[in-house]
Amino acid sequence: MSTPHQPAPPPQPETSGFARVLDRAFGHPSGPLGRLGGWVMARGNAATEHRVVDLAKIEPDETVLVVGPGPGVGLDAAARLAGRAIGVDPSPEMLALCHERCGDRAELREGSAASTGQPDESVDAVLTVNNVMLWDDRAAGFAELFRVLRPGGRLLLSAHEKWLPVSRHVLADEAAAAGFADLQTWTWEPPGFAALAAQLRAVKPA
Repeated sequence: MSTPHQPAPPPQPETSGFARVLDRAFGHPSGPLGRLGGWVMARGNAATEHRVVDLAKIEPDETVLVVGPGPGVGLDAAARLAGRAIGVDPSPEMLALCHERCGDRAELREGSAASTGQPDESVDAVLTVNNVMLWDDRAAGFAELFRVLRPGGRLLLSAHEKWLPVSRHVLADEAAAAGFADLQTWTWEPPGFAALAAQLRAVKPA
């Protein structure tokens, strides 16, 4: 007895060559494309990086952790204000660009939002720009940043609003679920042609 014909499953979409190029340049920077992506990020994100540093109100005796510093524009600005600045990025290419820009002003380590390698309650401020959309596990990322912040420490997060995987209000809810309080979220339009930024400020309760 014949059996009913079963249609073949639809082909699975393959990552396009263009998408792979974008990922190697911006998502997970590596090789020459990663360095080119760093050059583009240094120029396109500079205004937002400096704004986030300004919003953090960094004091000379504080320790600042920058998650995903990319080519180091914001990290360098923070390092010039803080007593100690640490940059954590999974990309060796981006860490090399950070070193070129920051020299000995910042400590550089491979890591991510979910795995910073920092001791409990060891930093006063965490800054991250255009990086949250790359976190594999946002709950783990927010939990880790909460862990490393001292009581009263603050988190400043900014990302291109159109690239967010969820709304900025959902990000605020996720930060609150990790224990953060005094949450504020808004949008900011950088000068020039940079994309609209969604921004979040949160505090670890004292």
